[in-house]
Amino acid sequence: MVPEEWIPHRRDDGELVGWIRPAGEDWVAVSLLGRDVSGAVGWLEAEEALEELGLRWLAGVWTLDRPGGDPLRVKIVDVRPGCVVVQTDDFGAVDAVVERIVLGWPAPPALRPRRPDDPVVFGAA
Repeated sequence: MVPEEWIPHRRDDGELVGWIRPAGEDWVAVSLLGRDVSGAVGWLEAEEALEELGLRWLAGVWTLDRPGGDPLRVKIVDVRPGCVVVQTDDFGAVDAVVERIVLGWPAPPALRPRRPDDPVVFGAA
């Protein structure tokens, strides 16, 4: 769960984009995945880091590294304190069979943005 001292940061429309947590005399911006997105900075810089990050990054294709297996191409379908849910990429097909995988929160390092050299793996073989 989100530590009590973390302060929610919302867009103008009220949508949560992350938190700002204390770091001594400074502040650190934290994404919805529970990952730091800034170093220890002033309050305004932490807010700016979250505003710049926004939410669009959630819609991209991600990679889930699996021990002993090929990296799996996934999309984030739900993120909240407590869990992150990803599903195998359906490549836009309405009849594709997808697998949903529930991860912990903060999201584990195995969930990362997709790199151009990642293999394309269809489903969790």
